[in-house]
Amino acid sequence: MFPTGRSFRGSRGACFAMVMKNLPVESGLMQSYEPPSTLNSPGKYAFDQQVDSTFRSDPAFKPKVPPKTLIAKYRNGETNAVALLHQLAHVLQFQMELKETVTTGSVPGFYFAFCVVIDGVKYKTGMGIRKKEARLRAAELALTELLPTLENLKSAIPEASALPPPLPVKDKPSISDVRPCRAIHERKSSANLQIPRAVRDQLTKLMNSHPEFSDCAGTTVAFIVQTSSGYEVVALGTGNFNTKESVSSNGRIVHDSHAVVTARRSLMRFLYRHLLMFFSKNASMTEKSIFQQNSSSSLLSLKSDITLHLYVNQLPKGAAQIPSQLRLNPLSISAWQVNNEISLHLSVEGKVFSVFSSALDHCGSKVVSMSTTDKITQWQVLGYQGALLSHFIEPVYVQSILIGDSDCREIRGMEISVSQRVEGITSQLPMFYCMMRPHISLVPSVATNSPGSSQLTYGINWSEGDGSLEVVDGLEGKTIDESPFKSGTALASRLCKAAMLHRFKLVAKEAQRQDLLATSSYREAKRMAKPYQEAKNVLRAYLLQQGFGSWLDKVWVSDNFSM
Repeated sequence: MFPTGRSFRGSRGACFAMVMKNLPVESGLMQSYEPPSTLNSPGKYAFDQQVDSTFRSDPAFKPKVPPKTLIAKYRNGETNAVALLHQLAHVLQFQMELKETVTTGSVPGFYFAFCVVIDGVKYKTGMGIRKKEARLRAAELALTELLPTLENLKSAIPEASALPPPLPVKDKPSISDVRPCRAIHERKSSANLQIPRAVRDQLTKLMNSHPEFSDCAGTTVAFIVQTSSGYEVVALGTGNFNTKESVSSNGRIVHDSHAVVTARRSLMRFLYRHLLMFFSKNASMTEKSIFQQNSSSSLLSLKSDITLHLYVNQLPKGAAQIPSQLRLNPLSISAWQVNNEISLHLSVEGKVFSVFSSALDHCGSKVVSMSTTDKITQWQVLGYQGALLSHFIEPVYVQSILIGDSDCREIRGMEISVSQRVEGITSQLPMFYCMMRPHISLVPSVATNSPGSSQLTYGINWSEGDGSLEVVDGLEGKTIDESPFKSGTALASRLCKAAMLHRFKLVAKEAQRQDLLATSSYREAKRMAKPYQEAKNVLRAYLLQQGFGSWLDKVWVSDNFSM
């Protein structure tokens, strides 16, 4: 089902590197080019303004200076960062935008904030008292990350000696002549249609088999695997509640049944299934696994042609739902309001509160969880595999998040929450962990809400390989009697912690990991995942330091159980 290949890992500027790798050679780029003398004044903005106006007025205008020369001029102080980005964008044919954003952390006073966006990938935020200063600082921060990539990929920047003769002019360009940035845009547009279609098809298939639970589909979240053969839904979940029960000490109650958590736990079941395939003694089964051995470590990694995507049918609750009228001009809103909107949020009895909110009231008898937005933010740093699976595999990240909310008109809050709040954290993380910037976009919805349904508290879960779906009552944290799949008379869900620990032990046995088999409890197995725990501590300390608030500490008694 899934072909073999090399390991896939997230890295900053991955989209830009892809453009560089696929850059077509153009003979005209190596001819000499002398800019007008008026453009050579350092310390002024005449250069980038003139370049901007030239590009707008004459689409056929092509700078003839090779990228290496442009970079050298910037290194020598002959041009500024904004000008260099404009030149590189034109020469190397990538899409670049200087986008206004919000200030990061608790910054005193009023500042403008900008970030560079290259082919949908955002770079660090630059701030300044004036807009020009903020733009320049953002450009400098982006180049700090981009230039090492450019200079290391010398083969991607054609030199005059390596150029073939000019190709003959064609009346009609072929598909292979299309610019890389356009090709990437077309692939993204195609994915934005194909992924919702794949989710809808899978959801329809499940609902046709069990139409009595069709009202549960309003909060659909799904994980989709992309390979060379197309898109396949591998995990799906719905739901919108925390349990009303007190914290369980045996690991057999699902305390958080929100759709994104349900889908993510279903994805973990899918990953466990493929680990068992990989460690099986059957060569054919091992070949079908999505994993491969990483030559540089003892951990497994996803095969190189496998990409993971996340579809959510509603804009996630929390900081992603930043009001559209919340403008970024520092003169129009106070810093405390901005911080309150993009801070960490808690979910209490279906309502979401900022961790700084005075209205927040969560006594010990109520089950409280972090908001959906904050969970996604965390997973884009720690990976979606969790602590137990990190004993076997490298972090697993999603490359794109598709929001199928028909009532949503913008994704600005999602972009700020998931990417910008944790900008700059990668250098502090242990090996294999990074802040993976997902491509976020609005796509068609696959389901509608049924707020008046008697099944409002129910949620369904399914992963690739399951014979049937499971229905869980979110308030009870257990499988309902009518569920097509039931694991036993106790009605413990296949998503509960005890079930996850059982799968963990199975994989540890197949992998011959005696150290893991000797663990006495679920909690101990999690704590033994040292790099994961280190990355988690770094993330939470970083969010607190940046002024977004404290992460909710879980009640550890719920993890103190064994098989």
